[in-house]
Amino acid sequence: MTLLKADFDWKPLALVPALAVLALPAVGSPSTWVTLTVAGLAMGMIIFIIASGLTLVFGLMDVLNFGHGVFIALGAFVATTVLASMTSYTEADSLWLNLMALLPAMLVAMAVAGALGWVFERLIIRPVYGMHLKQILITMGGMIIGEEMIKVIWGPGQIALPLPESLRGSFILGDAAVEKYRLLAVLVGLAVFAAMVWTLNRTKVGLLVRAGVQDREMVESLGYRIRQLFIGVFVVGSALAGLGGVMWGLYQQTVLPQMGAQVNVLIFIVIIIGGLGSTTGALIGALLVGLMANYTGFLAPKVALFSNIALMVAILLWRPQGVYPVTNR
Repeated sequence: MTLLKADFDWKPLALVPALAVLALPAVGSPSTWVTLTVAGLAMGMIIFIIASGLTLVFGLMDVLNFGHGVFIALGAFVATTVLASMTSYTEADSLWLNLMALLPAMLVAMAVAGALGWVFERLIIRPVYGMHLKQILITMGGMIIGEEMIKVIWGPGQIALPLPESLRGSFILGDAAVEKYRLLAVLVGLAVFAAMVWTLNRTKVGLLVRAGVQDREMVESLGYRIRQLFIGVFVVGSALAGLGGVMWGLYQQTVLPQMGAQVNVLIFIVIIIGGLGSTTGALIGALLVGLMANYTGFLAPKVALFSNIALMVAILLWRPQGVYPVTNR
């Protein structure tokens, strides 16, 4: 299958280390380069968690969901509420107690975001299947409504989301400082990627998802209810966005209702770079975006906002359908 062949293409995999190597002489200091690289990988992994569900929604459902940001913000705000009720765990100087607070916060955020995704699909997405312009308009409207609901519940202001005690501070590797939380973000991102690859390649549901990306009519002709599969993919994508919102909120250590809209631009850049419907492509795209944002933010802060757009343009000139194209729409 096209997906499997694309997965063994080594050239896009070399982009991430190539970007890191090219940045070393520009940064100059090896210790600063290590700090920036780990920070970029952590940022990229968080963006991947957020974008991974949306890339499946794009690839399988052909839905332009510009309201994805509301699930990110909702997950972050739900986590603030859960963690605020577990201060005895988050303030304890014990990694295990801190993780026992983070885990339920993540699970509750994923459950709430997934439930909202189910409602979002039924009320907003379902009437506009196959109509891209209407999808853009109505999902953006849905995100605005979602942000206003968040303001009603949690208020319009910025809320602090401090890291648990044992995840604050940094490890010292030689002369380089590596923040503890960034290492956790990398591990969580790798776990999500491994789970998605295993599900897509080793389970019947994954087979149906991949087959649906390639040929929806064929899946329907075999008697499978593709609409139910669509709903399941949308709910999972929304739940992953909620998890990503928790990770992003802890990364920034603050949450605000507009945070999802702010991250949306990076998400769509990642999906375009990675290729529509490609999980591996989304990972490569997210890591490139995270590294580029951190390197340019250090070297040339004034152009940092445009660096990822330039990166996207450069990659599309090389591969117009993204680094791992799955479908040809």
